[in-house]
Amino acid sequence: MKNRVEEIRKRHGIKQEELAAALEVTRQTIGSLENGRYKPSITLAFKLARYFHMSIEDIFIYEEEKENEK
Repeated sequence: MKNRVEEIRKRHGIKQEELAAALEVTRQTIGSLENGRYKPSITLAFKLARYFHMSIEDIFIYEEEKENEK
């Protein structure tokens, strides 16, 4: 699953530390999320969407697995 967290965060002029504090996670969690090393819980995905006043689908891009990749 890809995401646009870094792009959106930077567009709003927010540092990783600020976003982490607002969402009650660590800065490392935000960094890992932005780099695609961490898939958020549904709770964190909702918190991000609410924080930025966006839908989850506007932040996260779900890519379905191809039949031969299963």
